[in-house]
Amino acid sequence: MRTNLIYTLLVILTILTQSCDTYLDLKPEDGTVRDEFWKTKEDIQAGVIGVYSSLLNPPPSESDITIAEYIFMYGELRGGMVSPGAFATEDQRDVLTTNILPSNTTSNWSSFYRVINYCNTVIDLAPGVIDQDPTLTQEQLDNYLSEVLALRAYLYFTLARTFKDVPIKLSATLSDKENFQIPTSTQAEVFAQVLLDLNEAERLGVEDYGTRDQNKGRITKHAINAMQADVYLWMENYDEALNATNKIINTGNFALINGNSQWLNIVYAQGNSSESIFEFQYTTQNLNPFYTLFFQRPQYLAATPVLEQIFGVDFNNPENKDIRGERGSLVPGTNEIYKYTGLNTVVRKSLQESDTHWFVYRYADVLLMKAEALNELNRGEEALAIVNELREKRNAIRQTQEQLSVDNQDGIRLYILAERARELAFEGKRWFDILRNARKENYAHLDILLSVALQSAPANQQQSITTKLQDPNSHYLPISENELITNKALIQNPFYK
Repeated sequence: MRTNLIYTLLVILTILTQSCDTYLDLKPEDGTVRDEFWKTKEDIQAGVIGVYSSLLNPPPSESDITIAEYIFMYGELRGGMVSPGAFATEDQRDVLTTNILPSNTTSNWSSFYRVINYCNTVIDLAPGVIDQDPTLTQEQLDNYLSEVLALRAYLYFTLARTFKDVPIKLSATLSDKENFQIPTSTQAEVFAQVLLDLNEAERLGVEDYGTRDQNKGRITKHAINAMQADVYLWMENYDEALNATNKIINTGNFALINGNSQWLNIVYAQGNSSESIFEFQYTTQNLNPFYTLFFQRPQYLAATPVLEQIFGVDFNNPENKDIRGERGSLVPGTNEIYKYTGLNTVVRKSLQESDTHWFVYRYADVLLMKAEALNELNRGEEALAIVNELREKRNAIRQTQEQLSVDNQDGIRLYILAERARELAFEGKRWFDILRNARKENYAHLDILLSVALQSAPANQQQSITTKLQDPNSHYLPISENELITNKALIQNPFYK
């Protein structure tokens, strides 16, 4: 059975990647997927596995980087905590300095739409299997659909936070004869669709697959709730964000791990810990891209001020350290990003061991999202209690502690943002956190974004960067020139016209 499943998976992935290099990609030969496959529950299982696999690596036919690498770039390059490494490309350097053009390769969204089309294929074709395979139950089908609905939602959520207005395509491309010319939907419309998918995924979803690795590496209701909370924060719907975080917290299935010498190894090097909610599961048979990205041929480094300004340094007692800083997130002196390559606080993994996961949602992230929602609901005392609990677990030092009154909403907002920088450093969150907070109440807090951008900006570019960032459209990437050529229904972000 296992051999047949692997064979089916390989065949489906081959078919899905036999395509013309056209908009939204993945156009298999007419009829092949529908006529020859999607007849058994094993075919559905293989299709879902294929979706997860595509999150880890692009298909062999595509010379592209991984989804995790794109998320890192989108979430970190403009967040003030990353500097270019010796092997950074000019396009990556341009994003770091807010000098972005539509020709910049980082604005390539085809990898996301490729995986979205995999999801759409399962959503469109899997339901028909129940009439052909009597061993497939409705519950099993629902569970598989929950996984791909949630993954599709997460990908669209990432696109909308990165590009703002993007095309929504909810059906699979199954024929080379299809030529889609799809205009963009507004960010608000994309968020609404994301919530529709997530709510349906929650209804159909699984709480427990029976093993730890599956519970951390596959979509569960807890992962869906984390995504819902994130979306609700962006929509400034704080009651629903609070409700979604409480669904996770109240299960009692997750717990913070004490900050000690084993913390990095347990949470990151091994992965799938009690802090984990959803992780991209790299293995020693399917290595991550981070060893090369951050160590062998580094494209990115931690910005020089990060250790002192973000994590703090106790000059009177060098042994007093935030567990997340030195040899937690970075290596002092070289500024190497260490979180994805370290085995522990002393030893780095070898290339053959570079299986550290990509961390989509962790329990600490959920706690800080709850704190943010509480603060926006004028419940500052409860928000501060969460921050203080996390800081205690992580051995955060006095130099980064703030004494705030419980009704100082602006101060608590910035404190939570700073704590998210410490906790989620280099996990593809920083720019999105800054932008989400800056745009609250119709950009009433634009100064948050400007101050971060100017911290890492070269002195001779600060004025031009400030001028650019006054326009909210500049906070999003342009649509790639190639996409504009292929899909005539697209209209470029007005900042880049």
